[in-house]
Amino acid sequence: MIYGAITNSWREQLPSQSVKELIGLAAQKGAKHIELRQTCLGECEVGSGPDWRPNMSQLQQVVDTYPDMTFDLAMALPVLSQKIDPQGEMFQAALAGAKLVGGSQPHLRVVDPVSFDTAWNSSNDIPEEALGLAELTTEAANQGVIISMENSQLPIRSMAMLVEKVRSMVTETAGKGLGLCPDPTNQLRRYPESDPLSELDDLPLDMIKIVHFKQLRRGETYSSVDEGDLDCLRMRDILDAKGYSGPAIMEIPSDTEVFDNLESSFQYLDS
Repeated sequence: MIYGAITNSWREQLPSQSVKELIGLAAQKGAKHIELRQTCLGECEVGSGPDWRPNMSQLQQVVDTYPDMTFDLAMALPVLSQKIDPQGEMFQAALAGAKLVGGSQPHLRVVDPVSFDTAWNSSNDIPEEALGLAELTTEAANQGVIISMENSQLPIRSMAMLVEKVRSMVTETAGKGLGLCPDPTNQLRRYPESDPLSELDDLPLDMIKIVHFKQLRRGETYSSVDEGDLDCLRMRDILDAKGYSGPAIMEIPSDTEVFDNLESSFQYLDS
């Protein structure tokens, strides 16, 4: 796995430091991949909500400054709850940003912030709006971009069912470019009696495009990836056993000591 960081961990630092500078600090602590998250990109983004756009010239500077680092672009996009126009300006700008930062494997992670009341247990539970993902997947594939999805309120098994359904609606090539960003801790928070790591273990390897590590202690967010409510070492071992070699993002909370917490997270997973 490629251990990395995400820019929303740096909310406390962003008012006084540039994203480019903060990436350098993460690199010093051992990060090899950075997830560039919308709303936490400082000089590398403009606008907000539907008017959000990546700042391409600033992103180019970041990529040029860190040629040995890999990147993906992440954004809030209601792909599960609304029909999104694949030719729309916002989606096309996101694809362009993902291609700029993604090198040989451009990757756009989308998270739908909508809270669903219950888990999807059958294909009949999937809302019609979510099937519009097929058009987005095809457009992204035509431009060589993979898409991973996340929704903090849906369990991994429900999201996997959606991927299987959408894959059946598009070409095999396009379908392989659609997958998930599993975050077992999110599931544990919403469904504390579930076993998200078993659901992670059930995922086909080609469905896992990127993963998030984070931790809870007694249901509360913890400052680093360490011992707690989720067995993060078991999560690591499941991914290793599958042969997963992609980005593993430490989605730790913003803190004045966030870079030390990032380093300790890497050290814990290497223990």
